[in-house]
Amino acid sequence: MKNFNPADNIQDLQYFGEFGGVNPSISDSSTYTFLSAKTMFDTFEGNAEGCYLYSRHSSPSNLYLDKALAAMEGTESANVAASGMGAITPTLLQLCGNGDHIVSSRTIYGGTYAFLKNFVPRMGIKTTFVDITKLDIVEAAITPNTKVLYCETVSNPLLEVADIASLAKIAKKHNIKLVVDNTFSPLSVAPAKLGADIVIHSLTKYINGSSDTVGGVTCASQEFINSLKNVNDGASMLLGPTMDSLRSASVMKNLRTLHIRMKQHSHNAMYLANQFEAAGIKTVYPGLASHPSHEIYKSMINPEYGFGGMMTIDVGSLDKANALMELMQERNLGYLAVSLGFYKTLFSAPGTSTSSEIPLEEQAEMGLTDGLIRFSIGLDNDIERTYQMMKQCMIELEIL
Repeated sequence: MKNFNPADNIQDLQYFGEFGGVNPSISDSSTYTFLSAKTMFDTFEGNAEGCYLYSRHSSPSNLYLDKALAAMEGTESANVAASGMGAITPTLLQLCGNGDHIVSSRTIYGGTYAFLKNFVPRMGIKTTFVDITKLDIVEAAITPNTKVLYCETVSNPLLEVADIASLAKIAKKHNIKLVVDNTFSPLSVAPAKLGADIVIHSLTKYINGSSDTVGGVTCASQEFINSLKNVNDGASMLLGPTMDSLRSASVMKNLRTLHIRMKQHSHNAMYLANQFEAAGIKTVYPGLASHPSHEIYKSMINPEYGFGGMMTIDVGSLDKANALMELMQERNLGYLAVSLGFYKTLFSAPGTSTSSEIPLEEQAEMGLTDGLIRFSIGLDNDIERTYQMMKQCMIELEIL
């Protein structure tokens, strides 16, 4: 990460609109015309650079965003999708088929967990869920049929940290693909630079940052992106999770301020985590020395962008968690809502929301307790004021 600054790569991209606009023109068409039948044929075959056929395949607006996100992650290419799951599911289906096997972190986004646990077995794909922080257990789970090692840079919702460089070595040793969901850590971590083969984001979260759209992206080699978009057997092409051009243009504008926002998210989260921990609240944040993977994560990140905006606290019971979240919302401290990356703080109890797809016994096994509250810390200007207001809520509810 020392010689790679993703914000600089984004900054260096310069597009001109069709009429000289400072923003690229939006291509508001589903299909495109050709001056000759041969050019249409060549485009179908993928041999006509700069020509567009049909927006499910590609569009100028999507390709602008593809290029920017590939630059951000340091990969050859990228392919945007209409949601985060619209990026995750075709990627895994492109890599795996009947009889294949996936080794996945056990603490991942609930939708991804449900896809691997409940959906892909219909296609003859099996998944083994492991503690991604225990490298010996990860490697022991790999079989001759394993095709993918899957994890999140920082896991949802327990904020476990994947040692991507070490996982990449294991993946290469066994000739399998390391796929990393980097949604929680844009700019801070560049998994491809640490050895990951494929990097995925839910654009819905930090990258878009305004909670007004859903989107996803797969960043990888040109060869893999071409395979996703192949008209004959590409999972993204044939399953159709295409991002709308207007949404691509919207995300592209918001991407330009991501570096400013990530610094503030991280600054605020670091402050609150320190204050909560000092007050005796059980707090998990990768920036705290008490986090079991603090040193690993510290070695992975670009320090300019900090340890991210996600943290958890445990207030002891679901009733207390719900009461605290309701009171904080009432005091305008944020929203009782799922998702992350918004300018206001968002909080939820993961066991009954974003991770509810995970069976209760498995939640208990992985340490997902009833009293856990997941925070996506916002862009508050005066974070000390925010803490004092949160502390007052906790005092009133006898949490502190």
